[in-house]
Amino acid sequence: MPRQAIVIALLSAALFGLSTPAAKALLGVVDAAVLAGLLYCGAGIGVSILRRVIGPAIGIGPAREAALSRSDVPWLAGAIFAGGIVGPLLLMLGLAQTDAASASLLLTLEGVATALLAWFAFHENFDRRIALGMACLVAGTVVLTWSGTPSLAGAMGPLAIVGACVAWGLDNNLTRKVSLADPLQIVEWKGLIAGPVNLLLGLSAGGALPALQPALMAGLVGFLGYGVSLALFVRALRDLGTARTGAYFSTAPFIGALGAVLLLQEPLTIQLVAAVLLMGVGIWLHLTEIHEHVHEHEPMEHSHAHVHDEHHQHTHATDDPPGEPHVHRHRHVRLRHQHPHTPDMHHIHRH
Repeated sequence: MPRQAIVIALLSAALFGLSTPAAKALLGVVDAAVLAGLLYCGAGIGVSILRRVIGPAIGIGPAREAALSRSDVPWLAGAIFAGGIVGPLLLMLGLAQTDAASASLLLTLEGVATALLAWFAFHENFDRRIALGMACLVAGTVVLTWSGTPSLAGAMGPLAIVGACVAWGLDNNLTRKVSLADPLQIVEWKGLIAGPVNLLLGLSAGGALPALQPALMAGLVGFLGYGVSLALFVRALRDLGTARTGAYFSTAPFIGALGAVLLLQEPLTIQLVAAVLLMGVGIWLHLTEIHEHVHEHEPMEHSHAHVHDEHHQHTHATDDPPGEPHVHRHRHVRLRHQHPHTPDMHHIHRH
Protein backbone atom coordinates (compact mmCIF):
# COMPACT_ATOMS: atom_id res chain seq x y z
CA MET A 1 0.00 0.00 0.00
CA PRO A 2 1.28 3.54 -0.78
CA ARG A 3 1.78 4.67 2.83
CA GLN A 4 2.55 8.28 1.90
CA ALA A 5 -0.78 8.60 0.09
CA ILE A 6 -2.60 7.16 3.12
CA VAL A 7 -0.95 9.73 5.41
CA ILE A 8 -1.92 12.49 2.96
CA ALA A 9 -5.55 11.27 2.88
CA LEU A 10 -5.73 11.15 6.70
CA LEU A 11 -4.14 14.60 6.96
CA SER A 12 -6.75 15.87 4.51
CA ALA A 13 -9.47 14.38 6.73
CA ALA A 14 -7.86 15.91 9.83
CA LEU A 15 -7.84 19.42 8.37
CA PHE A 16 -11.44 19.11 7.19
CA GLY A 17 -12.55 17.53 10.45
CA LEU A 18 -10.95 20.25 12.57
CA SER A 19 -12.64 22.90 10.41
CA THR A 20 -16.02 21.69 11.73
CA PRO A 21 -15.60 22.86 15.36
CA ALA A 22 -13.89 26.00 14.04
CA ALA A 23 -16.85 26.73 11.77
CA LYS A 24 -19.23 25.91 14.62
CA ALA A 25 -17.57 28.62 16.70
CA LEU A 26 -18.28 31.12 13.90
CA LEU A 27 -21.95 30.19 13.50
CA GLY A 28 -22.95 32.50 16.34
CA VAL A 29 -21.92 35.57 14.33
CA VAL A 30 -22.17 34.38 10.70
CA ASP A 31 -25.24 33.05 8.88
CA ALA A 32 -24.80 29.35 8.05
CA ALA A 33 -25.37 29.69 4.29
CA VAL A 34 -23.13 32.78 4.03
CA LEU A 35 -20.47 30.97 6.05
CA ALA A 36 -20.41 28.16 3.49
CA GLY A 37 -19.69 30.72 0.75
CA LEU A 38 -16.97 32.41 2.79
CA LEU A 39 -15.30 29.05 3.44
CA TYR A 40 -15.15 28.26 -0.28
CA CYS A 41 -13.95 31.80 -1.08
CA GLY A 42 -11.21 31.45 1.54
CA ALA A 43 -10.17 28.16 -0.05
CA GLY A 44 -9.99 29.63 -3.56
CA ILE A 45 -8.25 32.88 -2.67
CA GLY A 46 -5.85 31.30 -0.15
CA VAL A 47 -4.78 28.49 -2.47
CA SER A 48 -4.39 30.97 -5.34
CA ILE A 49 -1.93 33.00 -3.22
CA LEU A 50 -0.17 29.81 -2.09
CA ARG A 51 0.18 28.54 -5.65
CA ARG A 52 1.29 31.77 -7.28
CA VAL A 53 3.21 33.67 -4.59
CA ILE A 54 4.33 31.45 -1.70
CA GLY A 55 4.55 28.10 -3.49
CA PRO A 56 7.43 28.88 -5.89
CA ALA A 57 9.58 29.99 -2.94
CA ILE A 58 9.08 26.69 -1.06
CA GLY A 59 9.25 24.33 -4.02
CA ILE A 60 5.57 23.72 -4.81
CA GLY A 61 3.25 25.10 -7.45
CA PRO A 62 3.09 25.26 -11.25
CA ALA A 63 6.74 24.37 -11.89
CA ARG A 64 6.37 21.07 -10.00
CA GLU A 65 3.03 19.90 -11.36
CA ALA A 66 1.31 19.48 -14.70
CA ALA A 67 -1.19 22.19 -15.56
CA LEU A 68 -4.81 21.38 -16.31
CA SER A 69 -5.27 20.61 -19.99
CA ARG A 70 -8.18 21.27 -22.32
CA SER A 71 -9.26 17.64 -22.02
CA ASP A 72 -9.56 18.10 -18.22
CA VAL A 73 -12.08 20.94 -18.50
CA PRO A 74 -15.27 18.82 -18.88
CA TRP A 75 -14.37 16.65 -15.86
CA LEU A 76 -13.48 19.66 -13.70
CA ALA A 77 -16.55 21.61 -14.81
CA GLY A 78 -18.74 18.65 -13.89
CA ALA A 79 -17.05 18.35 -10.50
CA ILE A 80 -17.51 22.06 -9.74
CA PHE A 81 -21.14 21.99 -10.85
CA ALA A 82 -21.97 18.82 -8.88
CA GLY A 83 -19.98 19.47 -5.71
CA GLY A 84 -19.75 23.24 -5.60
CA ILE A 85 -23.22 24.28 -6.75
CA VAL A 86 -25.75 21.42 -6.81
CA GLY A 87 -24.53 19.82 -3.57
CA PRO A 88 -24.67 22.95 -1.36
CA LEU A 89 -27.99 24.05 -2.91
CA LEU A 90 -29.63 20.67 -2.21
CA LEU A 91 -28.17 20.68 1.29
CA MET A 92 -29.68 24.10 2.08
CA LEU A 93 -33.06 23.01 0.74
CA GLY A 94 -32.87 19.78 2.74
CA LEU A 95 -31.76 21.35 6.02
CA ALA A 96 -34.73 23.72 5.90
CA GLN A 97 -37.12 20.72 6.01
CA THR A 98 -35.19 18.12 8.04
CA ASP A 99 -34.41 17.84 11.75
CA ALA A 100 -30.78 17.93 12.86
CA ALA A 101 -30.56 14.25 13.88
CA SER A 102 -31.83 13.02 10.52
CA ALA A 103 -29.60 15.45 8.61
CA SER A 104 -26.46 14.34 10.48
CA LEU A 105 -27.13 10.68 9.72
CA LEU A 106 -28.05 11.29 6.10
CA LEU A 107 -24.82 13.25 5.50
CA THR A 108 -22.83 10.09 6.25
CA LEU A 109 -24.10 8.79 2.90
CA GLU A 110 -21.51 10.90 1.05
CA GLY A 111 -18.86 8.24 1.67
CA VAL A 112 -21.26 5.52 0.57
CA ALA A 113 -22.22 7.44 -2.57
CA THR A 114 -18.55 8.07 -3.39
CA ALA A 115 -17.67 4.39 -3.06
CA LEU A 116 -20.72 3.03 -4.89
CA LEU A 117 -20.20 5.40 -7.82
CA ALA A 118 -16.49 4.53 -7.92
CA TRP A 119 -17.18 0.80 -7.86
CA PHE A 120 -20.19 0.47 -10.13
CA ALA A 121 -20.23 3.57 -12.37
CA PHE A 122 -16.49 4.18 -12.78
CA HIS A 123 -15.46 0.49 -12.44
CA GLU A 124 -12.90 0.88 -9.66
CA ASN A 125 -11.93 -2.49 -8.22
CA PHE A 126 -12.84 -3.61 -4.70
CA ASP A 127 -13.15 -6.81 -2.72
CA ARG A 128 -14.92 -7.99 0.44
CA ARG A 129 -12.15 -6.67 2.69
CA ILE A 130 -12.38 -3.14 1.27
CA ALA A 131 -16.21 -3.23 1.33
CA LEU A 132 -16.20 -4.40 4.97
CA GLY A 133 -13.68 -1.70 5.90
CA MET A 134 -15.86 0.94 4.27
CA ALA A 135 -18.89 -0.43 6.16
CA CYS A 136 -17.02 -0.14 9.48
CA LEU A 137 -16.01 3.45 8.72
CA VAL A 138 -19.58 4.40 7.79
CA ALA A 139 -20.92 2.62 10.89
CA GLY A 140 -18.48 4.59 13.04
CA THR A 141 -19.69 7.83 11.48
CA VAL A 142 -23.34 6.85 12.05
CA VAL A 143 -22.64 6.05 15.71
CA LEU A 144 -20.80 9.34 16.12
CA THR A 145 -23.53 11.47 14.55
CA TRP A 146 -26.49 9.74 16.21
CA SER A 147 -28.29 12.34 18.34
CA GLY A 148 -31.61 10.75 19.16
CA THR A 149 -34.36 9.11 17.18
CA PRO A 150 -34.36 10.74 13.76
CA SER A 151 -37.62 11.75 12.21
CA LEU A 152 -38.13 11.49 8.46
CA ALA A 153 -41.49 13.22 8.44
CA GLY A 154 -41.80 14.77 5.00
CA ALA A 155 -39.78 13.12 2.28
CA MET A 156 -38.57 16.17 0.34
CA GLY A 157 -36.03 17.38 2.90
CA PRO A 158 -34.28 14.02 3.42
CA LEU A 159 -34.35 13.31 -0.32
CA ALA A 160 -32.65 16.65 -0.97
CA ILE A 161 -29.87 15.79 1.50
CA VAL A 162 -29.43 12.37 -0.10
CA GLY A 163 -29.20 14.17 -3.45
CA ALA A 164 -26.49 16.44 -2.02
CA CYS A 165 -24.49 13.38 -0.91
CA VAL A 166 -24.80 11.86 -4.39
CA ALA A 167 -23.66 15.18 -5.91
CA TRP A 168 -20.56 15.24 -3.68
CA GLY A 169 -19.88 11.58 -4.44
CA LEU A 170 -20.00 12.40 -8.15
CA ASP A 171 -17.74 15.41 -7.51
CA ASN A 172 -15.12 13.13 -5.88
CA ASN A 173 -15.20 10.68 -8.78
CA LEU A 174 -14.99 13.37 -11.45
CA THR A 175 -12.14 15.09 -9.61
CA ARG A 176 -10.23 11.82 -9.68
CA LYS A 177 -10.25 12.07 -13.50
CA VAL A 178 -8.08 15.22 -13.33
CA SER A 179 -6.01 14.28 -10.27
CA LEU A 180 -2.74 14.01 -12.24
CA ALA A 181 -2.90 17.77 -12.77
CA ASP A 182 -1.73 20.36 -10.24
CA PRO A 183 -3.91 19.87 -7.09
CA LEU A 184 -3.54 23.54 -6.15
CA GLN A 185 -4.80 24.64 -9.57
CA ILE A 186 -7.80 22.30 -9.24
CA VAL A 187 -8.67 23.71 -5.81
CA GLU A 188 -8.07 27.28 -7.02
CA TRP A 189 -10.67 26.89 -9.77
CA LYS A 190 -13.11 25.06 -7.51
CA GLY A 191 -12.91 27.68 -4.78
CA LEU A 192 -12.99 30.75 -7.01
CA ILE A 193 -16.10 29.49 -8.81
CA ALA A 194 -17.99 27.67 -6.04
CA GLY A 195 -17.21 30.31 -3.39
CA PRO A 196 -18.98 33.29 -5.00
CA VAL A 197 -21.88 31.05 -6.14
CA ASN A 198 -22.43 29.77 -2.60
CA LEU A 199 -22.07 33.26 -1.20
CA LEU A 200 -24.75 34.57 -3.57
CA LEU A 201 -27.01 31.65 -2.64
CA GLY A 202 -26.59 32.49 1.03
CA LEU A 203 -27.28 36.19 0.52
CA SER A 204 -30.31 35.48 -1.65
CA ALA A 205 -31.66 33.19 1.09
CA GLY A 206 -31.69 36.13 3.53
CA GLY A 207 -28.21 36.01 5.02
CA ALA A 208 -25.98 39.04 5.53
CA LEU A 209 -22.26 39.62 5.27
CA PRO A 210 -20.54 39.57 8.70
CA ALA A 211 -18.06 42.08 10.10
CA LEU A 212 -14.49 42.04 8.80
CA GLN A 213 -12.91 40.00 11.61
CA PRO A 214 -15.28 36.98 11.49
CA ALA A 215 -15.19 37.11 7.68
CA LEU A 216 -11.39 36.88 7.73
CA MET A 217 -11.55 34.05 10.29
CA ALA A 218 -13.99 32.18 8.06
CA GLY A 219 -11.64 32.68 5.13
CA LEU A 220 -8.71 31.28 7.11
CA VAL A 221 -10.74 28.24 8.19
CA GLY A 222 -11.79 27.75 4.57
CA PHE A 223 -8.20 27.99 3.33
CA LEU A 224 -6.96 25.27 5.70
CA GLY A 225 -10.05 23.09 6.14
CA TYR A 226 -11.33 23.26 2.57
CA GLY A 227 -8.47 24.49 0.36
CA VAL A 228 -5.39 22.71 1.71
CA SER A 229 -7.52 19.72 2.70
CA LEU A 230 -8.95 19.37 -0.81
CA ALA A 231 -5.50 19.73 -2.41
CA LEU A 232 -4.27 16.86 -0.24
CA PHE A 233 -7.40 14.86 -1.10
CA VAL A 234 -6.72 15.31 -4.82
CA ARG A 235 -3.11 14.25 -4.31
CA ALA A 236 -4.22 11.08 -2.51
CA LEU A 237 -6.68 10.27 -5.31
CA ARG A 238 -3.75 9.68 -7.68
CA ASP A 239 -2.38 6.77 -5.67
CA LEU A 240 -5.38 5.31 -3.83
CA GLY A 241 -8.36 5.71 -6.14
CA THR A 242 -11.64 7.37 -5.23
CA ALA A 243 -13.27 4.82 -2.93
CA ARG A 244 -10.20 4.21 -0.77
CA THR A 245 -9.38 7.92 -0.49
CA GLY A 246 -13.02 8.58 0.40
CA ALA A 247 -12.86 5.85 3.04
CA TYR A 248 -9.89 7.45 4.78
CA PHE A 249 -11.51 10.87 4.42
CA SER A 250 -14.65 9.58 6.17
CA THR A 251 -12.67 9.72 9.43
CA ALA A 252 -13.13 13.52 9.30
CA PRO A 253 -16.26 13.53 11.58
CA PHE A 254 -14.34 11.57 14.23
CA ILE A 255 -11.38 13.99 14.01
CA GLY A 256 -13.82 16.90 14.23
CA ALA A 257 -15.49 15.41 17.30
CA LEU A 258 -12.11 14.79 18.93
CA GLY A 259 -11.15 18.38 18.14
CA ALA A 260 -14.37 19.58 19.79
CA VAL A 261 -13.46 17.59 22.92
CA LEU A 262 -9.94 19.02 23.05
CA LEU A 263 -10.56 22.58 21.82
CA LEU A 264 -14.15 23.33 22.86
CA GLN A 265 -14.09 21.15 26.00
CA GLU A 266 -17.10 19.12 24.90
CA PRO A 267 -17.61 15.86 26.87
CA LEU A 268 -15.98 12.57 25.88
CA THR A 269 -18.89 10.25 25.14
CA ILE A 270 -19.46 6.53 24.70
CA GLN A 271 -20.44 7.34 21.12
CA LEU A 272 -16.97 8.76 20.42
CA VAL A 273 -15.25 5.71 21.95
CA ALA A 274 -17.44 3.32 19.91
CA ALA A 275 -16.73 5.34 16.76
CA VAL A 276 -12.98 5.09 17.45
CA LEU A 277 -13.21 1.29 17.65
CA LEU A 278 -15.30 0.92 14.48
CA MET A 279 -13.18 3.35 12.48
CA GLY A 280 -10.01 1.74 13.78
CA VAL A 281 -11.15 -1.62 12.42
CA GLY A 282 -12.11 -0.03 9.10
CA ILE A 283 -8.75 1.70 8.69
CA TRP A 284 -6.90 -1.50 9.67
CA LEU A 285 -8.78 -3.48 7.01
CA HIS A 286 -7.76 -0.91 4.39
CA LEU A 287 -4.17 -0.57 5.59
CA THR A 288 -3.58 -4.31 5.47
CA GLU A 289 -5.03 -4.79 1.99
CA ILE A 290 -2.81 -6.72 -0.42
CA HIS A 291 -4.08 -6.62 -4.00
CA GLU A 292 -1.80 -8.44 -6.44
CA HIS A 293 -2.42 -10.16 -9.77
CA VAL A 294 -1.14 -10.21 -13.34
CA HIS A 295 -2.42 -7.10 -15.08
CA GLU A 296 -1.82 -5.27 -18.33
CA HIS A 297 -1.21 -1.56 -18.85
CA GLU A 298 -2.68 -0.19 -22.06
CA PRO A 299 -0.58 2.28 -24.10
CA MET A 300 -1.28 5.86 -23.06
CA GLU A 301 0.23 9.31 -23.27
CA HIS A 302 -0.11 12.05 -20.66
CA SER A 303 1.74 14.59 -18.53
CA HIS A 304 2.20 14.62 -14.77
CA ALA A 305 4.87 14.77 -12.07
CA HIS A 306 6.74 11.45 -11.98
CA VAL A 307 9.97 9.62 -11.21
CA HIS A 308 11.48 6.85 -13.29
CA ASP A 309 9.94 3.86 -11.55
CA GLU A 310 8.95 0.62 -13.26
CA HIS A 311 5.95 2.33 -14.84
CA HIS A 312 7.95 5.24 -16.24
CA GLN A 313 10.74 3.86 -18.39
CA HIS A 314 11.01 6.26 -21.34
CA THR A 315 13.53 8.33 -23.22
CA HIS A 316 13.74 12.10 -22.92
CA ALA A 317 13.89 14.90 -25.43
CA THR A 318 16.63 17.51 -25.10
CA ASP A 319 14.18 20.08 -23.70
CA ASP A 320 12.68 17.79 -21.02
CA PRO A 321 13.44 19.00 -17.48
CA PRO A 322 16.32 17.38 -15.55
CA GLY A 323 16.10 15.88 -12.06
CA GLU A 324 13.27 13.92 -10.46
CA PRO A 325 10.41 14.26 -9.94
CA HIS A 326 9.81 16.23 -13.11
CA VAL A 327 6.92 17.06 -15.42
CA HIS A 328 6.76 16.45 -19.16
CA ARG A 329 4.54 14.66 -21.63
CA HIS A 330 5.50 11.00 -21.93
CA ARG A 331 4.16 7.79 -23.42
CA HIS A 332 3.50 4.49 -21.68
CA VAL A 333 3.96 1.38 -23.83
CA ARG A 334 1.91 -1.77 -23.29
CA LEU A 335 3.18 -3.52 -20.16
CA ARG A 336 2.12 -6.80 -18.57
CA HIS A 337 3.44 -7.69 -15.12
CA GLN A 338 2.47 -8.57 -11.54
CA HIS A 339 2.98 -6.63 -8.31
CA PRO A 340 0.90 -5.31 -5.39
CA HIS A 341 -1.05 -2.20 -6.42
CA THR A 342 -4.02 0.02 -5.72
CA PRO A 343 -6.43 1.51 -8.29
CA ASP A 344 -4.19 4.52 -8.85
CA MET A 345 -4.14 6.51 -12.08
CA HIS A 346 -1.82 3.95 -13.70
CA HIS A 347 -3.80 0.89 -12.62
CA ILE A 348 -7.26 1.41 -14.07
CA HIS A 349 -8.05 -2.01 -15.46
CA ARG A 350 -10.77 -4.63 -15.42
CA HIS A 351 -10.61 -7.59 -13.05
